[in-house]
Amino acid sequence: MTRNLFFTTLALASHLSYANVNYTLSITEPEHHLGQVEVSFPKTAQSYIDVQLPDWRTGRYEILNMANGIRFFSANNLSGKALNWHKIDKNTWRIHLDKPTEVIVSYQVYANELGLRSRHIDDTHAFIDASGFFMFSDSFRQEPVKVNLEVPSEWRSVSGMDFADSKHSFKASNYDVLLDSPIETGINQLYKYTVDGRDYELVIWGEGNYDVELMIRDLKKLVKTGSLIWHDYPYERYVFMVHATSGARGATEHLNSTIIQRHRDKFASRDDYIGFISTAAHEFIHIWNVKNYRPDGLVPYDYVDINYSDLLWLVEGSTSYLENYLLLSAGITTNQEFYKSLTSTLNRHLKTPGREVQSVAHTSYDKWINQSGDHGKNFSTNIYLEGALVSMALDIDLIDRSDGKVSYRDVHSELYKQHKLPNSYNSDDVKQILNQVSGHDYKEWWATYIDSPALIDFDALFAKVGLEHVYPNDTVIVASIDGAARSVGQLLELTHVARGGSAWQAGLTAGDKIVAFNKHHVRKDLPNTLALFEPRKTVEVDFIRRDKLMTTKLKLGEQGSRSKVVRAVYSPTPRQAKLYKAWLGVTHPNAR
Repeated sequence: MTRNLFFTTLALASHLSYANVNYTLSITEPEHHLGQVEVSFPKTAQSYIDVQLPDWRTGRYEILNMANGIRFFSANNLSGKALNWHKIDKNTWRIHLDKPTEVIVSYQVYANELGLRSRHIDDTHAFIDASGFFMFSDSFRQEPVKVNLEVPSEWRSVSGMDFADSKHSFKASNYDVLLDSPIETGINQLYKYTVDGRDYELVIWGEGNYDVELMIRDLKKLVKTGSLIWHDYPYERYVFMVHATSGARGATEHLNSTIIQRHRDKFASRDDYIGFISTAAHEFIHIWNVKNYRPDGLVPYDYVDINYSDLLWLVEGSTSYLENYLLLSAGITTNQEFYKSLTSTLNRHLKTPGREVQSVAHTSYDKWINQSGDHGKNFSTNIYLEGALVSMALDIDLIDRSDGKVSYRDVHSELYKQHKLPNSYNSDDVKQILNQVSGHDYKEWWATYIDSPALIDFDALFAKVGLEHVYPNDTVIVASIDGAARSVGQLLELTHVARGGSAWQAGLTAGDKIVAFNKHHVRKDLPNTLALFEPRKTVEVDFIRRDKLMTTKLKLGEQGSRSKVVRAVYSPTPRQAKLYKAWLGVTHPNAR
């Protein structure tokens, strides 16, 4: 904050006049993913200005090193005279000025990072997240901006920003708005509709097996649900951007829009469609949670350094949790589909040994550096998975204590009312709101489930709202090595070895290639191979490590042949049925 205030004050003192920062992006060689950017900064009396490309983008808490696509950088004054410059770090260019002047910066950008949702150009479109294309100067960060696109005549440009001078130009009040307002330009489909006086657009790039009528029907239902949690809508217009791709997948929330990427063949089946609409619900919630209230450490955004917070679980995990509430309340999904989603989340959590090691506050703070893969699964968790489950635990606790009168939704409503940007909040603020809405001191609960690894008793938790987590009736006990493997030729390569499990205790590790159990050559997959053996028996395992054949003894574990499922109890008590309705907004399916 101090750093940004310093630069803002410096800018106010040194500007000779107020003017737009103007950006022009020319799509020069789309087949090679190349574009040319020109930036015109207003006249300044500073002895130098630093121009920078962000080192990360909002919504993805990871250093992305986006300056690696910049080439042919140059800086000139208004008359075209070259200005001296040099780089002072990997994403900062310092331009020296010997007299007051406007500064015009030009550079080539390589845009071939579709899956990162930061920058992409090809012969059919460009996806433009400002963090991947447009440099900024702290001296002019609060100045109005304009963006002009020089693109093929048949392309259409769409953004949550307002149009400026043409159908391919946009304007924003400052760089922060520009950075949080991506542009989709190219050959696309555009649909416009209005719900409750607010305007919406759905723009789709790429062919796929999607059903536009179904998408719009459910998006109309979805956007009406914001009032179930918050007291107002912080926008008048919102854009859903969809990429039907050949592999890139994921989504990112923005101030006035979202970008959702799915494989072009992953829309039609019911499971695939729920994946899409759940993502849309997640990003819709982010309009409030993170785009209009967010924790200390993220206010204001520092685009060139890590933004630390121990509350990223509340930003992302709570959003993952609340998305299912909105979908169910809107009638987009059913009780059974809700249970299926909850089952998947819970079973992943229970199969993640890192849940016993890392608290949700710790994993929030370390989101920028946490590893994935085998080690990550054994010693870490993640803000989405763990955050969703502690949010659920907190929600049910609030509902139970208040006899259905107070829920976690009230907490988010108060965060929006009391800590709306430019304010921020911290853990003490959340605990104060919990006390305010419930009359209960949640400090001890917070210490147990947020600041420590969350060892939640899900059986007791679900019992309060008439659910259970049980094995299906036809489940049998089978052998297990407490790990996972993939077929590699005639071998099974271990991809995960659960910390403390059977394979771990036998000294096996991820990357080992299993050849045989008790001299029986492995079958096509691990379950078929283990079906030959009884649980709890000791077997000899032949495996390859560092190209050498090795042998170890392993005592087999046990597991259900099918995973546990979350389902409704057959005969809920009146209180269970009441709290279920208060929790999810719909009637318990077995209520009398």
